[in-house]
Amino acid sequence: MTAQPDTYTHGHHESVLRSHRWRTAGNSAAYLIPHLRPSTRVLDIGCGPGTITLDFAALVGPGEVLGIDNVDEPLEIARAGAAERGLDNIAFANADVYGLPYADDSFDVVHAHQVLQHLTDPPAALREMRRVCKPGGVVAARDADYGGMRWSPDNPGLDRWLELYRQVAQSNQAFPDGGRYLKTWALEAGFEDITCTASAWCFAAPEERSWWGNLWADRIRRSSFAEQALGRGLTTREELEELASAWHAWIDAEDGWFAVLNGEITCRP
Repeated sequence: MTAQPDTYTHGHHESVLRSHRWRTAGNSAAYLIPHLRPSTRVLDIGCGPGTITLDFAALVGPGEVLGIDNVDEPLEIARAGAAERGLDNIAFANADVYGLPYADDSFDVVHAHQVLQHLTDPPAALREMRRVCKPGGVVAARDADYGGMRWSPDNPGLDRWLELYRQVAQSNQAFPDGGRYLKTWALEAGFEDITCTASAWCFAAPEERSWWGNLWADRIRRSSFAEQALGRGLTTREELEELASAWHAWIDAEDGWFAVLNGEITCRP
């Protein structure tokens, strides 16, 4: 177990879950799809509302997929999604990545998307993921690197947004630049067979800018991120409104463009 409880920087405000529900295996786990075959048994850690997890279940059937999170609210959304899609080879449970309630060598694939960056001890989580993965299986993780985010046009408000986000995440002893450290953490966890890749999300079309910019404007105003920033004296309510306005200005820019760099690892136990 980690010495300090982890704090999820984003929380589970509607604007956060809106972002999570957009994610699919295709746009968020394409690097892992070649490892998913019929009858593969998958553990998806930090599954949230389960949109990636549901895609895994569709890809590996009749193989079993288990999605876990440490908060019940998104798991209820995930269960509803499974029922809507008629998937009967999937289940969801509340569990802790530092102490997975599963036997050694239980899964063919153990996956975590945008999880390790929010932990205080990512190598410990990877060691536990390795424990429950079968010999010859795959432990996979994908995390954003906030230091690698880029946008256009220049916007001082977004510069300050990124600075503030990093301050909040680091005050949680988390790793906002986690994507670049995945290989380091995997080595610390004892893996030797590690494949590293990278991919990016890009938001540029008007509807993409509207979706991405509005969800961040909403997070800045009302999410757990905002509460943490205010509670720790890192910002003011007035500044948060200014940062939300900066996101709206980016949405309105015809040449608006934003890229999110993600690091990826696939490891063999």
